[in-house]
Amino acid sequence: MSPTSETANGGRRLVIVESPAKAKTIKGYLGPGYVVEASVGHIRDLPGSAAEVPAKYKGRPWARLGVNVDEDFEPLYVVNSDKKDQVKKLKELLAESDELYLATDEDREGEAIAWHLREVLKPKVPVRRMVFHEITRDAIREAVANPRELNQRLVDAQETRRILDRLYGFEVSPVLWKKVMPRLSAGRVQSVATRLVVERERERIAFRSAEYWDLTGTFAATGPTAGAAGDPGEVEAFTARLVSVDGRRVAQGRDFGPDGALRDPGRVTHLDEANARALAAGLAGTDFAVRAVESKPYRRSPYAPFRTTTLQQEASRKLGMGAKATMQVAQRLYENGFITYMRTDSITLSDTAVAAARTQVAQLYGADYLPERPRSYAGKVKNAQEAHEAIRPSGDRFRTPAETGLTGEQFRLYELIWKRTVASQMKDAVGQSVTVRVGGRAADGRECEFTASGKVITFHGFLKAYVEGADDPEAELDDRERRLPRVAEGDPLAAREMSADGHATKPPARYTEATLIKELEEREIGRPSTYASIISTILDRRYVFKKGTALVPSFLSFAVVNLLEQHFGRLVDYDFTARMEDDLDRIAAGEAESVPWLHRFYFGESTPGDGTDAAEGAGAAAAADGDHLGGLKELVTDLGAIDAREVSSFRVDDDIVLRVGRYGPYLEGPAEPGADGEAGTRRADVPEELPPDELTPELARELLAKPTGDHELGTDPETGRPIVARDGRYGPYVTEVLPEDTPKTGKNAVKPRTASLFRSMALDTVTLEDALRLLSLPRVVGTDPESGAEITAQNGRYGPYLKKGTDSRSLSSEDQLFTITLEEALAIYAQPKQRGRAAAKPPLKELGTDPVTERPVVVKDGRFGPYVTDGETNATLRRDDDVETITPERGYELLAEKRAKGPAKKTAKKAAAKKAPAKKTAAKKATTKKTAAKKTATAKTAAKKTPAKKAPAKTAAKKATTERTTAGAGASSRSGDTG
Repeated sequence: MSPTSETANGGRRLVIVESPAKAKTIKGYLGPGYVVEASVGHIRDLPGSAAEVPAKYKGRPWARLGVNVDEDFEPLYVVNSDKKDQVKKLKELLAESDELYLATDEDREGEAIAWHLREVLKPKVPVRRMVFHEITRDAIREAVANPRELNQRLVDAQETRRILDRLYGFEVSPVLWKKVMPRLSAGRVQSVATRLVVERERERIAFRSAEYWDLTGTFAATGPTAGAAGDPGEVEAFTARLVSVDGRRVAQGRDFGPDGALRDPGRVTHLDEANARALAAGLAGTDFAVRAVESKPYRRSPYAPFRTTTLQQEASRKLGMGAKATMQVAQRLYENGFITYMRTDSITLSDTAVAAARTQVAQLYGADYLPERPRSYAGKVKNAQEAHEAIRPSGDRFRTPAETGLTGEQFRLYELIWKRTVASQMKDAVGQSVTVRVGGRAADGRECEFTASGKVITFHGFLKAYVEGADDPEAELDDRERRLPRVAEGDPLAAREMSADGHATKPPARYTEATLIKELEEREIGRPSTYASIISTILDRRYVFKKGTALVPSFLSFAVVNLLEQHFGRLVDYDFTARMEDDLDRIAAGEAESVPWLHRFYFGESTPGDGTDAAEGAGAAAAADGDHLGGLKELVTDLGAIDAREVSSFRVDDDIVLRVGRYGPYLEGPAEPGADGEAGTRRADVPEELPPDELTPELARELLAKPTGDHELGTDPETGRPIVARDGRYGPYVTEVLPEDTPKTGKNAVKPRTASLFRSMALDTVTLEDALRLLSLPRVVGTDPESGAEITAQNGRYGPYLKKGTDSRSLSSEDQLFTITLEEALAIYAQPKQRGRAAAKPPLKELGTDPVTERPVVVKDGRFGPYVTDGETNATLRRDDDVETITPERGYELLAEKRAKGPAKKTAKKAAAKKAPAKKTAAKKATTKKTAAKKTATAKTAAKKTPAKKAPAKTAAKKATTERTTAGAGASSRSGDTG
């Protein structure tokens, strides 16, 4: 039934979607007989804390898990505290409706949200499941006309994953709290992803670089055709690299192992600097000739349309956007009807989409670029569970980027998707690839052979529309041509230049967001739709930080992974995690049952008939173990074997150990012998942002050699108390040492005077005089003769300032705190207070042009610290970012993430009593008494009905939470597999 005919029949339909933005778009496509409202993500979930567990379940052994492991792993669902008002609203709307349409996303998570809505709302009217993968007028009307039933298999599959992740996280995380550090977390996918990053860093630490040399020659023809005019693109000279000497291949980087030694010394010639330079000198004046010319056709087919992970990878390479920012922007494009659903494993296009793409190819590039038959693409993702198309522009006619009216990140991401989709229906790029081999004899008789490779594209095909990026910044892109002169076998050549080039092998590159996503997908760990949240989690938990675009593991993550590998080995095993994913997909397909499978995972007992016996399916892959499902409960019960100190200790050198303590990483090494002749132990903090592979024995000794502890500066002549300088977690400071019997707690507690060092001061050069001056702050400058108010000079969080009552004025330098006079202070106060911005400070660093906004990006010093800006968007540098070392790519990424979040929503002030505007003062006064009485009565009634309901503060907090959730409804409110 179409929306118009339904409206004519006088019915009323309630349509529920996940986000307000999606609701707004869909509302415009439906008639007045429809009410479209958002659930704002999941309305209920497992309890997030003990406070959310209903009273009747508290005290039960399984209550903390939110899953009754003794009764078939029955989940305990509670309505989220910040969704209760929304649920109430939905119930009220439902009471006035004749039909309910659940229009959440068509994947596991969306199906689960729809099921929870049905369970909580308990509708007494017909319920329809409305599904679509693009938000266009036709798609929405088609979905209304052809609803389906809820897919219980998808619901069960999501529930099984949710229970599994809850058991894993809530059982393993407390082990980390006890043995490593409080408030850590473990997860089925996040812990494995962290292990991948840590293992790469271990490889970098163990890596030993090797040096190797080769030659590069610049050659030109010397025959009768040399210098003759040819095609406009013809080149005269070309460069070639030395590949063999006396028939033996010259060693390149790939011939060396991570230990710096040659893998097979007998098969290659390793040139050092002396040999390379001698060989170059021996080839001076040598007659060279072309020994062979090999030519073969070049053909490159278009890339498949985007799925979730390939979109994240390309957005990272080309736009500098992180996975989270990419998904946030894609979510907005989908909700506003610009692209199809963005969480998909599929690379197929519908017939309508193929026709739209082919039409645009013909219109924009001409019939020569259009293949005779439409192209189709087969999926590569194992057990792809999403029932959608690839990510593409929505509709049966694609809007060009210029037609969308989009700006910023949304424009750039849409353009990327549009280009990739159109290019997927274009002809192959074709051309010729050529390899030329050049030979010559050195003065000492050694035969040397050089090679040069070229590529000429004769028809660009799809490359006219789209060229895929590369993870390796030195890699050559597909549309890059390398032209060589036309030469034939036997042609004489002369070497115009011969240079010896030195190289060093490099450690394996750290993962970026793009390459980590690619690695997880190739190992079949987790699901593509969850990778953005997984990476966000390991960054938020401080397991990983960013250095430019590279993901660097913290020392904390080394301790966590060390514990998990030693005592929960299978839980972070890559194959084990992938096989669990297979089992979960088999449960979703109805080939296995969830309860017996969860029973075996948690209790470690084999249950007949669960479809996951060791002889079949994924279990067969772990014959050595008997079965890949172990007993999690038993693993987390016996913690006696875990040595907390051992798992958090890592040897840096023979006598130096790095330990991860509750307050961060630190070094332990031998101290100088004391008066008794015995050597003690010395400790030194390690900067948290230091990449682990940079902590060499030399740097460790340097850190240990730095003065630590108290720097005794002398005695305060007024109090007689010692004054010391210390290095605290928030920077260096000076303080006084109170007598041992000074009360530190209670009414009579005395706090020592403390002051931070100025920026111009250093811990090893600060003097007693400096310290006493710092401790004298705030300094009374004088009294304002007009108001009688005292004026003081103080050093605050944002720098030095003057204070007179509630009026503060900034000072230009720290030295003014001690030198400013009353007259100077009064002159400052005589000036009108600057309400606007101060004069712009010069930038601290210039980063280049933002690829999205095409505006210059700089680093500036702001009130809350350094930040990057392109003039429109500001993004504060994170803890791991440094002004000196921040790269342009990191700056662009911070801006992309900030823009993806959208403008900050202003928190609405709660009108507690909703006071009426003072239109008529007299009337207002007359009604005051009545209103007051009414309020009292209302308060009494409310107290009677809800004795435990305290708190307007709670309500305000609740409202604020709801607003925050609403702001990020589309992407962040889905509770999927966050691992």
